[in-house]
Amino acid sequence: MISIEKLREYGADVDAGLALCMNNEDFYLRMVSMIISEASFDQLEKAISENDLEEGFKAAHALKGVSGNLSLTPLYQKVVEITELLRSHTEMDYSEMLKGILDEKKILEDLIND
Repeated sequence: MISIEKLREYGADVDAGLALCMNNEDFYLRMVSMIISEASFDQLEKAISENDLEEGFKAAHALKGVSGNLSLTPLYQKVVEITELLRSHTEMDYSEMLKGILDEKKILEDLIND
């Protein structure tokens, strides 16, 4: 089960995330728990596999907003990097960056379901 302490250990800026959720711990934890079902993960994966940089940017930008608002720093940092490259339509192999994002998603999923 997800907890504030587990999120701190993960590297989330829990105090900032809580502040955006009016210091309502239950609400914050509910919002964090919902991130693993965020459709933007699948959309990003699909766009990268199809080399669709515009759709990839849209999906990455959405993940950037969600992970940033929840102050999930390790995920946010990985998403920021890919977002900026996709924003500029940089032609490159994004597979390692995508893997890093999906690895962070898995870590969060494990924290939520543990």
